[in-house]
Amino acid sequence: MAKKLTWIIWGLSASCLSAPVIASALEFALGTNGIDALRLHQAPYNLIGRKIAIGQVEIGRPGIFGWDKAVSKNRAISLAAVFLRNGPAKSNNGVDPHAYNVAGMMVSQDKALPGVAPGARLYSSAVGSTKNMGQPEECLSAQHIALQNGGDVRAINFSFGEPLSRDPRPEATLDGNALLTLCVDWSSRVHDVLYAIAGNQGKGGIPIPTDNFNGINVAFSSRRGGVFNKVDVANLAGANQGVSGRLAGKEFNLDERGAISLVAPGNNIPLLNPDGKVNKVTGTSFAAPQVTASVALLQEFADRQIRTKQPHWSIDARRHQVMKAILLNSADKIQDSGDGLLLRMSRTLIDKKNQSWLDSDAYKDPKIPLDAQMGAGHLNVFRAYQQLSSGQWQPSTTIPAIGWDYRTVNAGTSVDYILAKPLKQGSFVAVTLSWDRLVELNDKNKNQQYDVGENFRDRGLNNLDLYLVKANAQNSDAGAVCSSISQIDSIEHIFCPVAAAGNYKIRVQFRQKLNEVTQPYSLAWWSVPIN
Repeated sequence: MAKKLTWIIWGLSASCLSAPVIASALEFALGTNGIDALRLHQAPYNLIGRKIAIGQVEIGRPGIFGWDKAVSKNRAISLAAVFLRNGPAKSNNGVDPHAYNVAGMMVSQDKALPGVAPGARLYSSAVGSTKNMGQPEECLSAQHIALQNGGDVRAINFSFGEPLSRDPRPEATLDGNALLTLCVDWSSRVHDVLYAIAGNQGKGGIPIPTDNFNGINVAFSSRRGGVFNKVDVANLAGANQGVSGRLAGKEFNLDERGAISLVAPGNNIPLLNPDGKVNKVTGTSFAAPQVTASVALLQEFADRQIRTKQPHWSIDARRHQVMKAILLNSADKIQDSGDGLLLRMSRTLIDKKNQSWLDSDAYKDPKIPLDAQMGAGHLNVFRAYQQLSSGQWQPSTTIPAIGWDYRTVNAGTSVDYILAKPLKQGSFVAVTLSWDRLVELNDKNKNQQYDVGENFRDRGLNNLDLYLVKANAQNSDAGAVCSSISQIDSIEHIFCPVAAAGNYKIRVQFRQKLNEVTQPYSLAWWSVPIN
């Protein structure tokens, strides 16, 4: 019983083990009222994540048909491989319904309850009982998954977390320096993989590694009028509680740095249990894997474009910073009225106080890139496909209204992207800039891998700023129409209206150096030109 309770506590979820529910509820989550993934499964897109490797790390693991008795009556989920930490998994050992539900959200091939990316290759590692395991073993498991498929794993899902009470640091806080948090940021860069982390929820208690910089933290939405468009009240993420809140629960990041990047459906989602029965589940545990599996859909498309040598495509499309910028920049915030001025967004997302992004501090304050509850908005994988399919554009030429890029910028300099067409008055512009905190491994035995007993060095975060400026402006501060100038985040995000029609450019500025003199970054933009 104690072991079972441990899994429930450290898995970010709540399950309702009641009567089976109709599959249409899942179609809501994956259809146009949710993340709009089912459209990509169909012609002409035909994207199901084929040959794309994604990963899963949890306390337990999903079962494999023909090997684990728990799934002897259910072959809906096909897995590439399962592990116990960094070794092979044992038959009938560590199989967990929660891990199976999460895996089903990603790769289920059941016709009635399909996963987001039913064609993807899922590698899953169980850390094991939390009684004897901790952050070193969790880091070891994540690294092992990142090295699968010949070292080509595009995204890894964390639907679990660690409580600060178990962190060995004295008076531990969410300062980004827990071993598992440092591990996630190190692995993001070294293995070039996007981590999707289930956001903290309820009364908190499992916030590590939601204080990461380089991954995507996911909150979950519930339905109003059949549409997933409200941040569920069970999400912990909200306005920073200040010192008193940190002392009481220690559940919020230091320095008021936001903890949520994106929102995805997570309330009353029907998923298959190992025995083949359908249950409703709720929690950030089931929102995060939608982000992970969405990467597989996008990466299948990117690989197709690269393989067929399409113009404005390179292997940069595979980079985790690009995926992060694409997913955040394409997120739904405010429903478009039909004139396209709001970038044809499909819904208005509201927070727990029924306020929209236009009411948020992030909209009003250039020093706050993302909303505390909503992040950049609600996941819309079809819009992410549209964002990605516009291709990579270099600053050496004028750029189209929608696109992305991956490049480097040197300390004390800036890079300008000049929009080819003037922007329409009253239209909105969305721009997202993503780069990494630099975390290095203190590799005692020089084997270029993390081993239990080793630790990491945080070399800090270079400070980049983002501006939308008039095309003829030389000075960022004087000519800026909109800006995102956080000093503490690894994301800058602009979502603002164009007051006057005219020619504009996007500027990426390397404001302050804390580690290396050259900073890689990814940029994604979406605007409305005058035709």
